[in-house]
Amino acid sequence: MIVIDATNLISGRMATWVAKQALLGEEINIVNCESAVITGKKKSVLTRYREKYEIGDALKGPYFPKMADRFIRRMVRGMLPYKQKKGIDAYKRVMCYLGVPIEFNDKKLETIKSADVSNSRVLSYITVGDICKNLKK
Repeated sequence: MIVIDATNLISGRMATWVAKQALLGEEINIVNCESAVITGKKKSVLTRYREKYEIGDALKGPYFPKMADRFIRRMVRGMLPYKQKKGIDAYKRVMCYLGVPIEFNDKKLETIKSADVSNSRVLSYITVGDICKNLKK
């Protein structure tokens, strides 16, 4: 079982790594999902997600959850073959949490060095928690 701290990790890069590990059979828990980041200018990122959210329908899509943990889990699902048996099984092995739950306090939290925002050339970014707060308005 792998416990990943999503603080200051670029969410797309983290999601691809998580999807690959889940397909290989690893059980993955992602904590601090609200602290994961999406790179780009804050205003343009918020506008893009707001427009997609407003035209979307929960049944027809595009659908963006309003909670950060579900937002990240949905992002991981997009990188899995979720309509096939192997993708369904892999998706069940991925769990996301807001903050750090009590059962993971004594576990060692890992990070993904290749997904860290300090490795990115883009200096501007916004957290997933801020995007979700903006979608709730």
